[in-house]
Amino acid sequence: MEFPMHWLIILVVVLILFGGRKIPELMRGLGEGVRGFKEGMHGGGSQGQSTPPPVQTPPPTPTEKPTEEKK
Repeated sequence: MEFPMHWLIILVVVLILFGGRKIPELMRGLGEGVRGFKEGMHGGGSQGQSTPPPVQTPPPTPTEKPTEEKK
C-alpha cells in the first residue's frame, strides 16, 4: 500500500485555496447534491410527486400580416 503523503499535500492545497470557513459550505452543498441524485434515482420520493409538470403554452400568433411585394 502506498504512503498517503499525496492526500496530505492535496488537503493542504485545498485548505490554502478555500480557507477553513468555506470548506464546510462546499461539503454541505456536495452532500445536498448527492442526496438529490439518490432521490432522483429512487423515483423522486414524495417531493417529486407533489409538484406537477410545467405547462407548455403555444407561442403567440402574429397579428400583423406580412406585406407582399408588388411587381
